[in-house]
Amino acid sequence: MPKTIYLDAPNVGKLEKNYLIGAIDSGYVSTIGPYVAEFEKKFAAYLGVKKAVSTKSGTAAIRLALYELGIGRGDEVLVPVLTFIATANAAIHVGAKPVFIDVDIDTWTIDPREIEKGITKKTKAIIPVHLYGNPCNMDKILKIARKHKIYVIEDACQSLGAAYDTRCTGTLGDFGCFSFNGNKIITTGGGGMIVGNDEKKLDHLKFLVNQARDGSDEYYHPEIGFNDRMTNIEAALGLAQLKRLSSFLKRKKTFNDIYHSELKNIKYIHFQKECQDAKNSHWLPCIIFERDIDVATLQKDLKKKGIIHPRFLVCRLDY
Repeated sequence: MPKTIYLDAPNVGKLEKNYLIGAIDSGYVSTIGPYVAEFEKKFAAYLGVKKAVSTKSGTAAIRLALYELGIGRGDEVLVPVLTFIATANAAIHVGAKPVFIDVDIDTWTIDPREIEKGITKKTKAIIPVHLYGNPCNMDKILKIARKHKIYVIEDACQSLGAAYDTRCTGTLGDFGCFSFNGNKIITTGGGGMIVGNDEKKLDHLKFLVNQARDGSDEYYHPEIGFNDRMTNIEAALGLAQLKRLSSFLKRKKTFNDIYHSELKNIKYIHFQKECQDAKNSHWLPCIIFERDIDVATLQKDLKKKGIIHPRFLVCRLDY
């Protein structure tokens, strides 16, 4: 009987259990405990950035990054038309207006040729999304951002382990944001991370996520803060998962190669293409199919290949 490959099931085993037991036995299961700082330090080291700040979600990470850069009411933020709603929601949460930019037909990531069409005097930032683990063309995006003096916040929530020109996604812009939801490459159950090289801004973000508590008096709050911090028990899970990241990435690539091999003879199906100088993390293999093919035909042809998972979702792109 063929083995079922689930779309996004987390891979949690003995190592994770040991770390979780350690957190529970320590008595630190909430927002105080040593695992949070350790996870942040090791995550930053993996990416090659100066600092990382953990959050309660990837959405919170993007929202906080926008907030730290002073983006708010009356400002505009460029986002791709093809992304999860969280990218746009984060801009709305700080009072900004998301401006949708078309994506490249081959890579499905934000099209640099379309970006300048959306820039106005109100544009303060762009959020390129490394969709399904596929890096954007960051050279062109950063060049445009520098020209117009706008910030770049990378939505790397789906692309841990991916790289652009040898640099990890999430490390090229002003900030990079990651998600550790249960369906991501590594998980903390929930959770997210903001990374970068501006230590002063990241130290301030670390202050903000913990209700802006003054270090000398936990009930003195010099600023309006947020309850967006990660728990010690989540960080424990993240540390164990981070140790297994290379095996997860290898497994994702294997699955991706299988899909390409099995579906290559179905001529109306097209896979996402990689940008030049990019290395995909293969978080989620997806396809588009030509508009003269009906969904029933697609499902029938995929079923012949054993792709019958009940969570299978079809979206058709009209060329």
